[in-house]
Amino acid sequence: MELDKTDGRLLSALQTNAHLTSQELGEVLGLSPSQVGRRRQRLECEGYITGYAARLDAEKLGLGVQAFLQVQLATHAPDAANELKEMLAKLPAVTGAWAMTGDADYLLRVVCEDLPALNHIIHDILLPHTAVSRVHSQIVMNQFKADAPLPT
Repeated sequence: MELDKTDGRLLSALQTNAHLTSQELGEVLGLSPSQVGRRRQRLECEGYITGYAARLDAEKLGLGVQAFLQVQLATHAPDAANELKEMLAKLPAVTGAWAMTGDADYLLRVVCEDLPALNHIIHDILLPHTAVSRVHSQIVMNQFKADAPLPT
């Protein structure tokens, strides 16, 4: 199904504030609350909206280090790669993971307490894994643009 301009405006509004009621969204979009509710439900059912979440302040939670880790695989054997992916999925500090082209096979976004915690992830968890040959880390000094909503 193709999205119309109203769907795009609804998605934009929800990305900005997912707590908006159907009444409030209706006022923004010029629709009745029931029309907004039906559109939202359709967008959820069709998979455009995959969930709702709160954005948390990492520093207030004691998570002062953010880093991107480029992981090069020693082997691309399916079993080893799948085992690594399963392990990464269970690590709370890994907040994003992507398969990449180029020198690195995976790019990981890691958020942790401090540099010793990052060191532990790299040297005690990733590097000993049989599928991993190399890890290159880049520590975030300052995030000047927060994770932004998707363009709609």
